[in-house]
Amino acid sequence: MPTILFYLFAILMIAGGICVVVMKNPVSSAMGMIGSFIGLAALLIGLNAYFVGTLQVLVYAGAIMVLFIFIIMLLDLKKEEGKEYGGSSVAASIIIPIIFILIMIPVLSAVNKDFTKLDGHALNAAAEKLDKNIPADSHIRKALTGSSDGSKNVDPNKATLPDVNLIGQKLFTEYNFPLQIVGVLLLVATIGCVTLSKKLHGDATDPDEDQRMAKTLAKSTDIPKVTITANAESSDKKA
Repeated sequence: MPTILFYLFAILMIAGGICVVVMKNPVSSAMGMIGSFIGLAALLIGLNAYFVGTLQVLVYAGAIMVLFIFIIMLLDLKKEEGKEYGGSSVAASIIIPIIFILIMIPVLSAVNKDFTKLDGHALNAAAEKLDKNIPADSHIRKALTGSSDGSKNVDPNKATLPDVNLIGQKLFTEYNFPLQIVGVLLLVATIGCVTLSKKLHGDATDPDEDQRMAKTLAKSTDIPKVTITANAESSDKKA
C-alpha cells in the first residue's frame, strides 16, 4: 500500500473513533464507528489480509452496525443535554488516557519491527514453524508450501496465504471458549435492550394496562361548551 493511502485510512480510522466519543447524538456516533471500521478494513487489505478486510466491512460495518442502530432506535435515545462535569470527571478523563499510554509503551516497544516481505519464501518458512498438530495434508500446509501434499515438492512460486483457514484454525482451537462467550454476551445485550425498551415505552400488547390511549380519549371527549349571545343570534339572522 502506498504511504499516502496508509496515512489517509489511518486518519479516517482515528477520526471515526474520536467521533464515537465526542458526538452527543448516538446515531452520529454510530456513523463515526462505521467510518472507523472502513478505515481499519482498508488497512487490513493493505496488509494482504483480504478476507479479514472484507469481513470487517460486511460483518462489522454492515450487520453489527445495523444491530447497533436498531438498538439505538429501539431505546429512543435522545441528544444529551449540556452538563457541568465535576473535578473527579475531569481528572478521570485525564488520568485514564495517561494510564493507557503508559501501558501501550512497553507493548509497542516489544513489537518485532523486522518484517519479512510476504513472498513465497516467507510462506515456506512459516510452514516450517507451524504447530505439529496441523497435519501435513491440511489445506494450510498445502497453501503455504505450494505443493499438493503439504510437505514435499515445495514451490515458492505457488505458495499462497490461507488466511481463511488460519483464522478458523485459531478461532475454533485456541479461542473457541472466548468466541462462545462473546456470542452469549451479544445475545444477552440484545435481550436486555428489548427489556429496557418495554420498560421505557410500556407493554402495548395488553390494552387494559396501557393507559396512554385512555388519556388521549379523555382529552378528546372534553368538548368546550359555547354560549350563544343575543348579538350572535342577530348576526346569524341577517346573514
